[in-house]
Amino acid sequence: MTIKEIQEEIIDEFSMFDDWMERYEYIIELGKSLPIIDEAYKLDENLIKGCQSKVWLYSELDNDVIKYTADSDAILTKGIVALLLRVFSGQTPTDILRAETDFIDEIGLKEHLSPTRANGLVSMVKQIKMYAIAQKTKIEN
Repeated sequence: MTIKEIQEEIIDEFSMFDDWMERYEYIIELGKSLPIIDEAYKLDENLIKGCQSKVWLYSELDNDVIKYTADSDAILTKGIVALLLRVFSGQTPTDILRAETDFIDEIGLKEHLSPTRANGLVSMVKQIKMYAIAQKTKIEN
């Protein structure tokens, strides 16, 4: 699936919920399904700066697509990062760098987060894109 198709699928899923309590519960459930990150990647260098809670994000190149793994010590944040990984993991660096993140606004996520969590969300997206730049450089060299 393309990034756009995945984002549209997420927008459809979120439209099924009547209120934000249900959406928060869904995000938390997504976090519970996030594959466990290898403890070897839970290093300070993989921590996302600007997040209220601890969020580790790691990327590796696999046949010209980026596979991301992540974890967080906060259950809601873990769900948010699971949502982002669903969109971006398994995509090419070029597609990740070109991708818009309008789905975040479409589902109303940023406006229903505390300011510090909203900043953390922006930091997560930035880090995903930074890894894409780094991995793209590896492919081109």
